[in-house]
Amino acid sequence: MEFNEILAVTMFAGFILLLFTGFPIAWLLGGVAVIFTAIAVFVDTYMQDWLVNTFPDTWLDLNWRYTSLVVANIWEQMRNWVLVALPMFIFMGLMLDRSGIAERLMTNFVRVFGAMRGGFAVTVTLIGVLLAASTGIIGASVVLLSLLGLPVMLKNAYQKELAVGTVAAVGTLGILIPPSIMLVLMADRLSMPVGNLFLGALFPGLLLGGLYITYIVVASFLRPKIAPAPRDHEPLTLKSFLGVLWAILPPASLILAVLGSIFFGVATPTEASGVGAFGATLMALANRKLNLQVIREVIRDTTRTTAFIFAIILGATAFALVLRGLGGDELIENTILGLNLGAVGTVIAVLAVVFLLGFVLDWIQIILIVLPLVGPIVGDMWMDLGFESQTQVLTWFTVLFAVVLQTSFLTPPVGFALFYVKGVAPPEITVAHIYRGVVPFIILQLIGVALIFLWGDLVNWLPGAAYGVD
Repeated sequence: MEFNEILAVTMFAGFILLLFTGFPIAWLLGGVAVIFTAIAVFVDTYMQDWLVNTFPDTWLDLNWRYTSLVVANIWEQMRNWVLVALPMFIFMGLMLDRSGIAERLMTNFVRVFGAMRGGFAVTVTLIGVLLAASTGIIGASVVLLSLLGLPVMLKNAYQKELAVGTVAAVGTLGILIPPSIMLVLMADRLSMPVGNLFLGALFPGLLLGGLYITYIVVASFLRPKIAPAPRDHEPLTLKSFLGVLWAILPPASLILAVLGSIFFGVATPTEASGVGAFGATLMALANRKLNLQVIREVIRDTTRTTAFIFAIILGATAFALVLRGLGGDELIENTILGLNLGAVGTVIAVLAVVFLLGFVLDWIQIILIVLPLVGPIVGDMWMDLGFESQTQVLTWFTVLFAVVLQTSFLTPPVGFALFYVKGVAPPEITVAHIYRGVVPFIILQLIGVALIFLWGDLVNWLPGAAYGVD
């Protein structure tokens, strides 16, 4: 290995080790980038030649060249119109969290599904799917489902592992089912249309929801003690079904307004995010949940979450730029291709590495650092993978990447969904219950990955029907 490649490997490994210090991620990314830039320039490595070729003006000294390079890339990130959708979707999710929609859904769904074995867990899953398609905010969904679903399931003698596993796994669907802030970031990193990913991820997200429900029903049938049918339950009536339809109408209308406007070409995803934020505000107003305190809290939390994400974006931009300048992208590409695994084997190897990285890295870091490095490699293999165009294979691979990343919310030690559940769960729920409870759902997510891998049309059919994507 050349010296600059050794620096690239050391840089990435050093970042992984520094994660365990608990220092803010954004500062770690930017700080590591600065340190290794200084090392690289000091020893006159390949980076200096790369910077000179990038900025050939002789009157600029080397430091000013690199400063200009970093500033220019960061400025481009802040001018990115696609990323405007992030605060809008975050605002929409937080406002819906306070609108009372979920409580109404829980009350009405329980009347219909509560009488069956596992019915309360099925109810939580259905509500989670609707919330995922309405909010896209993992923390809000997991906490809300835990507060609404856990007490009811535990009261009805549900197995603790099944109860906590359900709320944790279902709450993570919001990162996949559009509108999703993760898909917005992915589209930006690979310079892809956000609408393609939104539509491409819709069926896979619903597939995961279907797998969860199937598992709950089958497990409850085979092992009745883990999810017993309630002894006292009001009989099903036409009023019960009408109540469910009435409760579904508001979130369904919002989903139609956001995704429908994108699907029919009425609005871009960025414009649709504004529609969603406005619609969520109207729903809170209609439910008499909107007041000055709620508005202040939603704006404050939106600003805080957006600032957190953008800080990581800026730090990761500097990190990725330096890593690429050290030849890290070429090193990764040569290493992957040098394994001679073939197109299919390469994709499987990349997804396996992403799954393992999810144990120690946050999804934002993996998207900002890893996805831009491996995406082009897979994109060039579109013919070998049996796709008709590079657009198709990138859409398929990116959705696969997203489903694998969803497991990172459930895998310790940095599985955020586990922390959210533990933070609001009753005292009798231990960490061991949570860890054991999510294992079946992680397996179901990996089964979903396998199905999407084998059935590419599950991803590409809807974008093709909407946009004529070749």
